[in-house]
Amino acid sequence: MIWLPHFGTVLAVAVVVSSGGYPALAEELHSGASHSATTGAANEHSHQDGRILYYRHPDGLPQFLALPKSTDDGRAYLAVREKPAEASANAPADKPATDVQALSNPATPRRILYYRNPMGLGDTSPVPKKDNMGMHYVPVFAGEQQGGSAVRLSPGKLQRTGVKTSIAGVARIGRAVRVPATVTLDETRVSVISMRTDAFIDAVSNVTTGDRIEKGQVLFGFYSREIATAGTEYAAPGGDRAGSALRLKNLGVPDEAISTIAERRQVPSTIDYASPRDGIVLERLAIPGMMAKPGDVLFRIADMSHLWVLADLPEYDLNSVRVGADVRLTVRSLPGRTFHGTIDLIYPQVDSQTRTTKVRIGLPNPDGVLLVNMYAEAEIDARSDDPVVAVPSSAVIDTGDRKLVFLDKGEGRFEPRDVTLGARGDTQTEITTGIKAGDHVVVAANFLLDAESNLNSALSAMTTGDAKQ
Repeated sequence: MIWLPHFGTVLAVAVVVSSGGYPALAEELHSGASHSATTGAANEHSHQDGRILYYRHPDGLPQFLALPKSTDDGRAYLAVREKPAEASANAPADKPATDVQALSNPATPRRILYYRNPMGLGDTSPVPKKDNMGMHYVPVFAGEQQGGSAVRLSPGKLQRTGVKTSIAGVARIGRAVRVPATVTLDETRVSVISMRTDAFIDAVSNVTTGDRIEKGQVLFGFYSREIATAGTEYAAPGGDRAGSALRLKNLGVPDEAISTIAERRQVPSTIDYASPRDGIVLERLAIPGMMAKPGDVLFRIADMSHLWVLADLPEYDLNSVRVGADVRLTVRSLPGRTFHGTIDLIYPQVDSQTRTTKVRIGLPNPDGVLLVNMYAEAEIDARSDDPVVAVPSSAVIDTGDRKLVFLDKGEGRFEPRDVTLGARGDTQTEITTGIKAGDHVVVAANFLLDAESNLNSALSAMTTGDAKQ
């Protein structure tokens, strides 16, 4: 504690000041003009009525001096003395008994180290003062110094600041990632019908683009000279039946047609080509009488009982989404209906323009209500597979340089703890290091505690530096 020099002549005892947390002080009027003549008397009076701490403006302005002085209109500054222990016994009854006892009991002295800003700012004062709003600076006693970044609050201050705590628990952390999506065909369920040799299309069934067909339904009939030659060799007795059958298969002759040739021992003039799957005719290019070259597409058929949905996932959400995650989809043209699927694949590239990645979602479509190119909204469940230590997101303070939470140590003591964050959910955040399940963390007014903690750290460093000097 820093004591100010004693100056001036005692004129009259004016007011006795004693407030919770401040030392009891007595104010006296001093004349700056008579300072040099009465120094000895003033010192003797100081030992009897308390040491002079400082001089303050008589109008209560935030002006404090170490030496006596008079105002411009001739009024003397008030000398503020430390109130003697004997006078503390007559302190007002409405003051806290603990404060009076601490100040009056010589066995438990409370030495004031400094006065700090009441709003938590970093400025301090060696003497009492007020800020610009008239609020008294708060004294910091030697017994109350935290010696670091820990914070201690009285029960009354806890109630006024609104500090609330919660218990760190174990939970699956995640959030719903909502992204736009488009319905597309399942590429593995699309069939292309074409010939492997020159063939003439004799007839085409009455199916058109958009028609639903079944597996085994005849699509068209064709004639191919190369197939007829291989079929004749296969039907001839005593020939290489195994080689002829393999040649027919390589030419694309359906198994049903090969079986018919084996049974009848003759090659039909027209061979029927049947659909290899159930589905929708996406494209019909076969025309009766046309000459089909090898590789010419005659039909395209898609099985739409199972579709893909391609969603555009932002790059910053890639770490939250995994293959196998459940997806809930809604389609704009089908209000009120919800579809459920799973993520099959996360494409291994990011679009350079949109900074999004395609995510493929497998989606059953048994009733066929979903159509290709429909717009949808995908809600991806991005929760973690295993439970992890989690706290409410409001408990985490991210300063940019560090991430921390405040632990409630009981009895008004709070300790900042650096933490490492994991996945972030809608309301909770994973903590990978720093705290454990069951710890009490502050979830409200923690920014006020952080300001108090930073002030304590700065003052601790300052006092430590002064001590070393």
